[in-house]
Amino acid sequence: MAAHFGRRLRKGAATTAVAAAAVAALSASQAPGVTNEDDGRPAAAGASAPATDGAVDGSATGNATGNSPYYTDLPPLKSPNPSPSPSAGTPVSRGAAEAGIPATVLDAYKKAEAELRSAKPGCNLPWQLLAAIGKVESGHARGGQVDADGTTVGRILGPQLDGNGFALIPDTDGGAYDGNSTYDQAVGPMQFIPSTWAWAGRDGNGDGKKDPNNVYDAALAAGHYLCRNDWDMSTEGGLHSAILSYNNSQDYLNLVLNWLEFYRKGSHSVPDGTGGVPEHRSDEDSGGTHSPKPSDPPAKPDPKPHKPKPGGDGGSDHGGSDSPGPGPTPAPPTPPAPPTPPAPPTDPQTPTDLVDHLVGVGTGKLSAMAGDAFAEPVSVRAETKVGKSVAKIRIRFTITGDTDATFAGGETVATVATDAKGIALAPALQAGEKTGDFKVTAAVVGRTVKGVDFAATVTARAADTLVRTGDTPLSCTPGGEFADQVQVKATYKGAVADKVAATATLVKSADDATENDKGPYFKDADGKAVRTLTGLQTDDKGLLTLPKLYADDTTGTFLLRITTTGGATLTVELKVAAADSPASPDPSASAS
Repeated sequence: MAAHFGRRLRKGAATTAVAAAAVAALSASQAPGVTNEDDGRPAAAGASAPATDGAVDGSATGNATGNSPYYTDLPPLKSPNPSPSPSAGTPVSRGAAEAGIPATVLDAYKKAEAELRSAKPGCNLPWQLLAAIGKVESGHARGGQVDADGTTVGRILGPQLDGNGFALIPDTDGGAYDGNSTYDQAVGPMQFIPSTWAWAGRDGNGDGKKDPNNVYDAALAAGHYLCRNDWDMSTEGGLHSAILSYNNSQDYLNLVLNWLEFYRKGSHSVPDGTGGVPEHRSDEDSGGTHSPKPSDPPAKPDPKPHKPKPGGDGGSDHGGSDSPGPGPTPAPPTPPAPPTPPAPPTDPQTPTDLVDHLVGVGTGKLSAMAGDAFAEPVSVRAETKVGKSVAKIRIRFTITGDTDATFAGGETVATVATDAKGIALAPALQAGEKTGDFKVTAAVVGRTVKGVDFAATVTARAADTLVRTGDTPLSCTPGGEFADQVQVKATYKGAVADKVAATATLVKSADDATENDKGPYFKDADGKAVRTLTGLQTDDKGLLTLPKLYADDTTGTFLLRITTTGGATLTVELKVAAADSPASPDPSASAS
């Protein structure tokens, strides 16, 4: 057939010679020793990289993978339905399960998208593009075989790029990344060659290292690599140029676009280590080094036995007898048994596979006032079925409920690895302004096991003490205006109590909190007398300054009572007396 799925087109020795000449020309046209992010190439937004046949020197072109082999399996043809591309790869029909992406790997793709959205907003990089490339390059780190930090369990290496059916790239890293001090090999879940990683590598998980075998580092590096040269992934030209720069093959471009469309139509998280791994590679029929596969079974024997010629030599082709006449019909030879294919390697068990359940550790009642940090920590321990602690697994803490509480930093989801004792401590909880109940759920990333829920409450801001800020007596003449406004300071356990709700009321007496209908009063917006003020609030210094007070014609000593959420109460005396006579000491007498 004219087109063949699952391999790159190759043209034999003639193509190899042409490719070698192309490599020399490309090498001569590139500035030597380029290590900047753009790899020394001019911006080419909207322009497609040229397609090539045969080997290409990845170090000369700045190609991310050195055009290393990749998985050619296509997305399922039905759900969702990708755009047809007959030369893109090997079709498969595994169904919606192919939409599952291992949890840690998916988290890495999404975190890289979020950082690029801030660092390079003009790139418009979707995480689904990283997922498409990650699927094609490594099957999402071999189905999510990663540890708690996102580092692959064992290195993922492409074939050595020795020019034997692949690019010719002599060693550039002394074997530091690929363990090969003779030739380079593509490394890690996003398959960077060491010479590209040297300038494109990133620290995506904040551990201070740039490790191509770490899915967070590799995904972020891939994002920055795709976004260089001012390419815009929201345009066809920018998207195609970026993908071709990753692996310069039209088949590769078509394949990645198919997976990109597939993931855009829907995907979901699956536990680490349970993702599917593609089966077909682009080097399955090349002359280069590739994964071993069972040898072809021997040809079947001819089912018709040979008959010797009468009087002849018995059939020289098959070594017959010299005796005349037909002899007995020989039994057909027993065909040799086909060789037994080697058993597939057993994937190493990760720490996540050992976890049976989570247990809450030392977490008391979770309660805090609005705006305050929770004093109680949230922590869990990961345990095996027999209660043994499990270190280095990822725990995801999630806040749900009708409040605006967050973790420190403003997030409602936080992922933490367990320590040597199997304990994961969530970031400090911070209460918002909205009161009510919420829940913190701890779950294992990449594994469905019994988690832990923590109930929490946000209460209203409160004060337990109120004091006046001044000691000047408050007095005025009948029908007059008090010269000083009442100001108080609220505290809670000795600390400033800010944004605390308060109420001020002119009461009848110390024992009767009923609103007084005579004596001093406040004014509302229309100038009418009011003797109760609600909706008051202390400022950020805990201070509350009341509006001006006025006096009617009633003389005597009156009481102003201020209360706050939390039970703090303060009673202030107000005296109304004529200028030439003292006020009565008995408030009840003046109110008659």
